[in-house]
Amino acid sequence: MSHEATLTLRQARERYFEENGFGTGGNYDERWVRVDVGPVPMWFPNSAERVRALRFHDLHHVLTGYRTDFPGECEISAWEVAGGCTNHWVAWLLNFSAMGAGLFFMPRRVAKAFQRGLHTRNLYRAEYGEALLGQTVEEMQRALGMDKPVPAPTWKDRWTFVGWSLAALLTSALAVALSLTPLALVAWALANLLH
Repeated sequence: MSHEATLTLRQARERYFEENGFGTGGNYDERWVRVDVGPVPMWFPNSAERVRALRFHDLHHVLTGYRTDFPGECEISAWEVAGGCTNHWVAWLLNFSAMGAGLFFMPRRVAKAFQRGLHTRNLYRAEYGEALLGQTVEEMQRALGMDKPVPAPTWKDRWTFVGWSLAALLTSALAVALSLTPLALVAWALANLLH
């Protein structure tokens, strides 16, 4: 996805919503959201904390160019983890889960995105509002250091990646276990009823 550098973040985000079928408001007002984890749809409450993080996350898609498909979400999650999600605990949780999944299926892409995130900044420390949305894509990319080439990883960068990857893998494993537990309990109950 490519957004014109001269568009404001608001305009670029509207185009991003349209291109991805998110309606005109990004589904921020929906009570429940559907997230497809591979072929499996999952529904969960669209909490105020999730919306608070999602407003920045959507702008990050606009600024980085990472797509909203499975590989793109794994990449942007690694990028956001590397840059830090400050007090957006929902962002930490969702990003760790997606980064962990990405480590299984596309470790090089995740590592590359993480390296990019180590050497750029993100918006989680910014104040969301008209002043932010009125800046152009190019201005914000420059302000966040995205206009510079990403340096090759140092040993410190590699160890940082290893540490955060362990946290992501643990979070992903826990998320899978929690997701599968109800199914396992139902299967167990049905097996006992049939015997």
